[in-house]
Amino acid sequence: MHQPVLVEEVLSSLSIRKDGCYIDGTAGSGGHARAILSALGSEGRLLAIDRDAEAVARVEAALHGDARVRIINGNFGDVEQLALAHGWKSVDGVLLDVGVSSEQLDTGERGFSFEHNGPLDMRMNQQEGRMAADLVNESDETELVDLIRTYGEEKQARRIARAIVRAREKKRFDTTRELSDVVAAAVGGRRGRLNPATRTFQALRIAVNGELDALERGLEAGVGLLRSGGRMAVISFHSLEDRAVKRCMREHAGRWVSLQSGGQEWQGRRPTVALVNRKPIQAGPDEVTRNPRARSAKLRVVERCPEGEPL
Repeated sequence: MHQPVLVEEVLSSLSIRKDGCYIDGTAGSGGHARAILSALGSEGRLLAIDRDAEAVARVEAALHGDARVRIINGNFGDVEQLALAHGWKSVDGVLLDVGVSSEQLDTGERGFSFEHNGPLDMRMNQQEGRMAADLVNESDETELVDLIRTYGEEKQARRIARAIVRAREKKRFDTTRELSDVVAAAVGGRRGRLNPATRTFQALRIAVNGELDALERGLEAGVGLLRSGGRMAVISFHSLEDRAVKRCMREHAGRWVSLQSGGQEWQGRRPTVALVNRKPIQAGPDEVTRNPRARSAKLRVVERCPEGEPL
């Protein structure tokens, strides 16, 4: 089962009000949602969102009968529209736990993992979009190089892309094992702790699901939904995600800049937020021991400032 990371840190960072309204944009298996509900009173409300229909079913089963929560199937990139559709114009807190869940990785049929053979799918919403197999089999070599290098930060992207193109001339890629074997052969097998296919699989997953675009839209919408004093907490798991989160939060936090002519000018985006933690919160050794996935988790938090009062 998926173990939610940084649960206590999330609850503390969101500074949950008993009667507050909160959004969990990546409900997963309901771990963070349950924790938020445990901190809410009878008047509190939670909107739990996930783009994966299987995750929605798990959350519905886990939280069945709790009238304080509404569970919907949707993309957190569309969180503003989803919230407004349910009558939520502003909220006290937003949580995004970005990335892939343990259930998705451990279910071979979903095609996310090189450790479990299955169809090369990787779609979080299996009702829409192209599969990873489509990208692998139909993209030209230049496109594959760019995809693997940009989204996987893979230094050997060109060698991997060339190997993929040569291999698919003989047989179309249909399974995760077929792809992971070709990648491993291209880069010379495992060296150290990281599987040689890790970055390539990450790149394909991000591209298939439009994850960075959804994250950027979700961050902007999340900030916009916060009422004064409300907080947004975001957990990321790799550098591409963390950079996007850090950039968005710092742009909205802004700063006062001294002018040559005297006085100061505010440089930043609206609405304005204050950084709750300038450095990301990370899991302690005990949690990493219990849940190795927590090792790479980074939690960043901002608080919405009163209108017209940049901090």
